[in-house]
Amino acid sequence: MKNKDIISIYSANSNNLKDVSVTIPRNNLVVITGLSGSGKSSLAFDTIYAEGQRRYVETFSAYARQFLSKLDRPDVDKITGLSPVISIEQKTVNKSPRSTVGTTTEIYDFLRLLFSRCSDAYSYITDKKMVSYNLESLVDFIKGTFDQKKIILLAPVVKSRKGNYQELFQQTIKKGYTQCRIDGKIMDINNDTSLERYKNHDIEVVIDKLDLTNNGNQSKRLKSSVETCLFHGSKSILIINIENDEVKYFSLNLMCEDSGISYEVPEPNNFSFNSPRGSCKTCKGIGFNKSVDINKIIPDKNKSINNGGISIVSNKKSWVYKQINLISKKLKFSMDDPIKNIPKKSLNAILYGMKDKIVIPNNFVGVNIDYSISFDGICNYIQDQYYSNDSIRLKRWANNFLKDDICHDCSGSRLKKESLYFRIGNKNINDVVEMEIKDLYVWVNNIEKSLVPRKKIIAKEIIKEISDRCSFLNNVGLGYLKLNRTSKSLSGGESQRIRLASQIGSQLTEVLYILDEPSIGLHQSDNQKLINSLKNLKEIGNSIIVVEHDKEIIMQSDHIIDIGPGAGKNGGKIIFSGNLKNLKKSKSLTAKYLNQELEIKKPKNYRKGNGNFLSIYGCSGNNLKNISAKFPLNCLTVITGVSGSGKSTLINETISPLVHNLVYKAERKFLPFKKISGWETIDKVITINQSPIGRTPRSNPATYTGVFDEIRSLYSKLNESIIRGYKPGRFSFNVPGGRCEECKGAGLKILEMNFLPNVSIECESCMKKRFNRETLEIKYKGKSINDVLEMEINEAVDFFNNIPKIHRKLKTIQNVGLGYLTLGQQSTNLSGGEAQRIKLATELSKRDTGNTLYILDEPTTGLHFEDIRVLLQVMESLINKGNTVLIIEHNLDVIKKADYVIDLGPEGGENGGNLLFQGYVDGFIELKDNLTSKFLKKEL
Repeated sequence: MKNKDIISIYSANSNNLKDVSVTIPRNNLVVITGLSGSGKSSLAFDTIYAEGQRRYVETFSAYARQFLSKLDRPDVDKITGLSPVISIEQKTVNKSPRSTVGTTTEIYDFLRLLFSRCSDAYSYITDKKMVSYNLESLVDFIKGTFDQKKIILLAPVVKSRKGNYQELFQQTIKKGYTQCRIDGKIMDINNDTSLERYKNHDIEVVIDKLDLTNNGNQSKRLKSSVETCLFHGSKSILIINIENDEVKYFSLNLMCEDSGISYEVPEPNNFSFNSPRGSCKTCKGIGFNKSVDINKIIPDKNKSINNGGISIVSNKKSWVYKQINLISKKLKFSMDDPIKNIPKKSLNAILYGMKDKIVIPNNFVGVNIDYSISFDGICNYIQDQYYSNDSIRLKRWANNFLKDDICHDCSGSRLKKESLYFRIGNKNINDVVEMEIKDLYVWVNNIEKSLVPRKKIIAKEIIKEISDRCSFLNNVGLGYLKLNRTSKSLSGGESQRIRLASQIGSQLTEVLYILDEPSIGLHQSDNQKLINSLKNLKEIGNSIIVVEHDKEIIMQSDHIIDIGPGAGKNGGKIIFSGNLKNLKKSKSLTAKYLNQELEIKKPKNYRKGNGNFLSIYGCSGNNLKNISAKFPLNCLTVITGVSGSGKSTLINETISPLVHNLVYKAERKFLPFKKISGWETIDKVITINQSPIGRTPRSNPATYTGVFDEIRSLYSKLNESIIRGYKPGRFSFNVPGGRCEECKGAGLKILEMNFLPNVSIECESCMKKRFNRETLEIKYKGKSINDVLEMEINEAVDFFNNIPKIHRKLKTIQNVGLGYLTLGQQSTNLSGGEAQRIKLATELSKRDTGNTLYILDEPTTGLHFEDIRVLLQVMESLINKGNTVLIIEHNLDVIKKADYVIDLGPEGGENGGNLLFQGYVDGFIELKDNLTSKFLKKEL
């Protein structure tokens, strides 16, 4: 193979990579696979992508580089043949509520352009089509409409605004006009004319009165008067037919002839909720407003105010408490009465304030005279702290008592009223973003029929761009999404495929794309569509590197790199690099699973549970169609179905918060249902998702699981620590005392390099050991506290073998397949799957009741076949102890191990949400027309 056809990597040592040198063919679909923690991401992202980004930044001028994020040089000797690199990882696209599926894929940008150029405007008062004229056509139209009639020409100057307008009338008289039509009535004006200040008014200046019965003599005067009206009336004119008082409006802008309202000629910004020209004035384009949640202020109406019934008035020394105490005396209710017994008027005074002032007696706050204050109410106080206070701490505090309500002005559309009255066919832009993408694809390819020839020409290219993007999103199983879905609500797999859609739309060539498990959350029925899309991206001249464990993607790739043989220190080596045929001849762990030398076998007998069921009836949240489902206790139940079929709605947004509330008397939000039963025997609920376990580099597996508290406690009890008076806090790198103050316990210092990348350098004081010299002198079995943080968990299990509290927690982490991690590994470097298993290990290390409900959301994310086998062993052990496990999952190895299956569908979005099957696996396998069952049969 020629050098120009390959990417060559020489001696890569990022993270756990061990002097890795490998060649990767260009213009191929290349899969990097291996055990979790073996070094796949280290090669793909921390080496290849990092070097590509560094080279890109170095093409900028020194002046430009100083404004960019500083990029570290990856630990690699050399990389040749590298194209421009684009990385698409499994991260939520954007946490901003302004970021949506539509904005991320750019479909919404094209829709804004389409509506600004090809839509028709309608009046939001009469719903009639708006009209617009130029001066000549307007004069001709007036001549034709009012021929042989007497008319009055007026210039609209005020439209439904408050004020006395005395100054306006004075200026009007100076211009030579003596009459105005005020609130529908023509009257003379003078310098003293004034209106009610706090009432809305409409004012039009009478410019001329014309008799068109003698048409020929009036043409010049008509044109001049119309011109004057348009000048004073901001391009608008009002004409009254004297014979019947009929009123007509005309404008050079878009205008309703009956009501007189006008719109400006639309531009794309008029349909943008991120622009003042298009966004709703009330919610500023967010779609919702913050309001006080009374249930959060008064969590229990059976309690009195003195007994903590109002959550923010728990401190009796606070000023708010003293004010409410005075209100109670004024309104004659007791602070010891249950809140439910306080009269409504009195409770409203507490919540929303009172008009009457409260008299503060001179002995109340230590002053010598009585004085009065007004009380605005708890709700107003909270909103004032959120909207008007500059303190981030107080804003966060206030936010705890607020909820999101759909904006009453725009009904959640985010746009101002006028923007919603531009239509193509019978749909406005909000109607379009409310469509599922698969329906939008059909609509956009049929709208040309409703366009006039001129607009068809304009719309042609715009329609193609929208159609292409919708087509790709359909092809990767996201046709159920709507364009107004916020980006922060998407799963990692959904957000990754959406960004992939944006790249497909860009039509770039000669680019190297690096993707991190694009098959996450994808049903087997959509897998081939994703593979075809990746191949299409390759066919137009790009190279694709995919970190992936999915069997189908591995089997259909052009080149496979297998990293191992183990994880952590036992990984980081290239076990195999080549095509599928040669991989199957190798002895790697991946090859053994592909050849079925190793496999996860279905159980000989499926469990039937302990005879009890958790049953829920009438679930109707999101797209669920009033379904009822039952889950056998002491079983492994898997919830399956295509993407968007309602799995997360049923489990994560209905059952999980609901059972939490029942078991723990919590107040989590849940979606609608009618009835639930069978939860009484559950005494513990553990829900484990893939959210990060920490957002700062200081968080690590040891701190999250709590084992570091035990380790610090152990070190503080050593003889030398007792002699020196060291407490557990001495062994924390987060607080002053035992940590190195030069680097604040980080072990590294960031060196500013101006226009060159910042360099992370070893702290000269502690030599990357985080703690000061005195703290590091305390040793257990010859190891300092920093030595313990640098240990892999596999090593730490043996090291703390005789300390039961520590050993039990570490052993649990090892049992879920994470023994390769170091205790001090930064949480920000953990994958979603690793974070989920750390959470699982944390819960498993706690006291087991035997009646625990475990809920997991796609726990196989990022797991190799062998990792899945280990995880399933953990699930088996939980169920054998009497616990119940619910898993949302697409992985066939997990489904075939399930005892019970609940399958939702048949499609995603509005066409999903139906219960297709619930029952034991042996019955599920027998189904003939079920998508999931069909793929499961093939696997078996």
